[in-house]
Amino acid sequence: MAITAFTGVATSTDASPRRKKSWVALVLLLPGLLYLVLFFIVPLVSLVITSLQVPSPTAFGQYDTAFNWQTYGVVISTYGTQILRSFLYALLATIFALLFSYPLAYFIGVKVRRYPILQGLMLVLVIAPFFISFLLRTLAWKAILSDDGVVVGGLKALSLMGSQDHLTGTPVAVVFGLTYNFIPFMCLPLYTTLERLDVRYLEASNDLYAGTFETFRKVILPLSLPGIVSGTLLTFIPATGDYVNASSEFLGGASSTMVGNVIQSNFLVQLNYPVAAALSIILMAIILVIVSLYVKRSGTDDLV
Repeated sequence: MAITAFTGVATSTDASPRRKKSWVALVLLLPGLLYLVLFFIVPLVSLVITSLQVPSPTAFGQYDTAFNWQTYGVVISTYGTQILRSFLYALLATIFALLFSYPLAYFIGVKVRRYPILQGLMLVLVIAPFFISFLLRTLAWKAILSDDGVVVGGLKALSLMGSQDHLTGTPVAVVFGLTYNFIPFMCLPLYTTLERLDVRYLEASNDLYAGTFETFRKVILPLSLPGIVSGTLLTFIPATGDYVNASSEFLGGASSTMVGNVIQSNFLVQLNYPVAAALSIILMAIILVIVSLYVKRSGTDDLV
């Protein structure tokens, strides 16, 4: 009897602080939840409603609420090429950014770890492009890659390009622009992972007579996998929806437009809001599926 009474008192006493802590946690989470609802859930619902609307018979650019699911079929059949091209360009840019960024991140995070000043200087150089507008950087590359620029002139002088060939307005220029602009997004996550790499693993690998390539494949690469996954996601996702590099005003042309350019044109020029909204939803859905499969396949589900 005494033991039961004592246990009951202890349980009721412990329940009150737990209930109080749960309320405190809920209050602390409330601002973040409200932010997500206002700036993510509400716009997403609005986008879905817009994609189902039909043109108003009374005014151009006005649409009435409806459930016109046919818009999605029209969008896929009409702009399927641009959708596929966007994912192809984003994939190529991600691969090239990884190939450029990994050696750089390894050098900064491992090789110059004993020299903090040099390491800090190199990190500043990596993030330095962020201090300049994205548009200005892309516009600068348009001037560099123009027909009168040094690059094209040098290639033509070496007979690597014909006299009538161009770089701007081609897929090569678009992929190059995407790669350049998103290299910091790839390099920084890789550096963060490689900077924590324990060099004693490398010494142990050498002691076991593993070659350079074998050490990289069996030691460095698996330990840096979280950084690779984070960097590729931070590069691939925004690159897929990019509309600046592929624009004819910058590095792209009519034959290299991406889905972002189509969305921009339908939203701001043609005022075809349902088509633009449907394209946006399709793009988000495909990215979500690809990212989920990629993260699950890589075994880093905790990153999602």
